[in-house]
Amino acid sequence: MEENKARRVVDALRDRGTDAHLARVAVYQFGVSIKLPDGREATWDSDGTAALEAQVMRNGVLVGYVPSIEGSDSYTEEQIIDTILRTDYDKPIATQRRTTPPPAPALPRKGGLFRRFRDGFRYH
Repeated sequence: MEENKARRVVDALRDRGTDAHLARVAVYQFGVSIKLPDGREATWDSDGTAALEAQVMRNGVLVGYVPSIEGSDSYTEEQIIDTILRTDYDKPIATQRRTTPPPAPALPRKGGLFRRFRDGFRYH
């Protein structure tokens, strides 16, 4: 996922109450990290492929995954956000719920003003 796109997805998820963070996997390789309530963490689209998928980790051990989603290589940002929100992580192979859960209270965006300085004002 492109860095600015990942950043916009993270910001939109945080606006909807999801504990999302920008995942910096490697040089110029970014994804979206979702902190799950039970200590697990789902990292979306960090492998550089076009399709949307995720790995679910706990303490550095793979405990589940979201298989590659058919047709997701052409998803808009809103579709990516909806897919992440609808994912049910309760089983080792995650599934998609039919409906999006209601939004929770918004979480503050990470970084604030210093984020803009650190990143060199590269995004809007």
